[in-house]
Amino acid sequence: MIDREPDDPSSPLSKGASMRIFLCLFLTALSAGLRAAEPVDLNVVHSIRQEAANNSQLMDHLFQLVDVHGPRLTGSPGFQGAADWTVQQLEAWGLENVKQEKWGPFGQGWSIDRFSAHLVEPQYELLIGVPLGWSPSTAGVVKGAPILAPLRRESNRKRDEAAVDAFIEKYKGKLKNQIVLIAPLKDVNPQAEAALKRWSDDALRERAKAPRLVPPIDFDDPDLEIPATPEKRRDFFRQAPRWFREKNRKERRRIQNKLNQFLVDEGVVLVMHPAARGDGGTVFPPRAGSRIVEDVVPPPSIAITPEQYNRIYRLADKKVSPRVEVEVRTQFHRDDLDSINVIAELPGAGKKDELVMIGAHLDSTAQSLGATDNAAGSAVMMEVMRILKALDLKLARTVRLALWGGEEQGLLGSEAYVKEHFGDSETMRLTGRHQKLAAYFNFDNGTGKIRGVYLQGNNIVRPILNAWLQPFADMGATTLSIRETGGTDHLSFDRVGLPGFQFIQDPVEYEARTHHSNMDMYDRIQPGDLMQASAIIASFVYHAANRSEMLPRKPLPKPQPKEKPAGE
Repeated sequence: MIDREPDDPSSPLSKGASMRIFLCLFLTALSAGLRAAEPVDLNVVHSIRQEAANNSQLMDHLFQLVDVHGPRLTGSPGFQGAADWTVQQLEAWGLENVKQEKWGPFGQGWSIDRFSAHLVEPQYELLIGVPLGWSPSTAGVVKGAPILAPLRRESNRKRDEAAVDAFIEKYKGKLKNQIVLIAPLKDVNPQAEAALKRWSDDALRERAKAPRLVPPIDFDDPDLEIPATPEKRRDFFRQAPRWFREKNRKERRRIQNKLNQFLVDEGVVLVMHPAARGDGGTVFPPRAGSRIVEDVVPPPSIAITPEQYNRIYRLADKKVSPRVEVEVRTQFHRDDLDSINVIAELPGAGKKDELVMIGAHLDSTAQSLGATDNAAGSAVMMEVMRILKALDLKLARTVRLALWGGEEQGLLGSEAYVKEHFGDSETMRLTGRHQKLAAYFNFDNGTGKIRGVYLQGNNIVRPILNAWLQPFADMGATTLSIRETGGTDHLSFDRVGLPGFQFIQDPVEYEARTHHSNMDMYDRIQPGDLMQASAIIASFVYHAANRSEMLPRKPLPKPQPKEKPAGE
């Protein structure tokens, strides 16, 4: 036998040994990778897809929530009617612990009994519009020639208050018994692109990238100005501490109250606004009144389409003396200033005290039937519970549905619920149940189908959610984005360090046509998109409920007070 050094690179024995070592390491790594792969029950996925496609009741849910009970402003009869119907339906399916869980205070509800608006001179035209939320009734039918008193509102708070002060000084003593056109002419531009949008592959790849880094902002700077452009405003408020955001809201309220008090003191009988945006009969109304009982109730206020507002403005400006007839009948609901969330459960077996939660907000804005915002989400989450119950799927953890009130006024229902059950984001004092929530999934971006998930900065869950998404790649759901998306109820969970997620959805017509508008109606719903969403969420819930461990969490956040801490 010829003795050779094992590390001799020229030795045939060394090459063979190296190959065996490499193969051994490769197989070991492959085996470890297979063991670590997130399990997905494809038989269950198949059953869920079939049930969602062949036995869907989504549009029945939407009919009730939109056509029967919309609008569903929190505190209004429409919202309560929707909550009562939802409880009845969930109980009929055999869900357990179905209830309307009270929280509050919300403030005063409001609803519309009647609205009509007409231009009667120089030629007749039916005016398309809405009363503004929390507007009082007119004294019967208001008739007259509107006068021009334009106030150009500013995006920056300091400049906005200066504009309001200048308006008050200019028009003091001049508006008694007047119908007031309170805004300048509204720009109406031709549509540069289609209202319908779906995410392209390139757009999804871009969305999957981490957001761009921006320089830190000194929020203690007394001369700090809030940017005017939408992108810069998003970057700005993404960094803003909660106390700063709340301070900005309070300042906005104070300025609006100052303006409303002046208009009331002057004796204005009707304020006419152009829609904040929208065209072709779509009205995205501005704000004027408030749910807060202590706030100043404005004069009767309406918004009409920009094109019609501009016509009346030009006629008045050219001294043609247009005449309008407007009637507004509304009600304030102040008997109970609290509100409710609708809760229902499918109990688990084995880990019954641990939870997987799903949710969407049940409420709408004041003037909207709220089909895509957010009867769509409520209907999808109801359908998820129906699918899980109909298939009699075995769940280790309890699955709890929550349909929230007060989302449109600042996530009020979900925030109150999280504070009661899991922890207070202002102090980060947590309850014992904080450790029992595996995940919360939210649906609130319109009627578009799911294209992926926002990870909300939690990269640890990426391989898990990626495995759960893969069976739905043929349905277009492929993208995981590290981005933190905002504006809806998953934030209430995320703020106390719980794994809360919102799905990436196709925009469809959300910003262009439906979001908070008079055109957010049943017919804007895309049934196939919501059927796809129901299947995906039902599968996510099943796998989260039966996973051996709960979803991994980010480190706990710091306390996020609404008021600036003393001494800072």
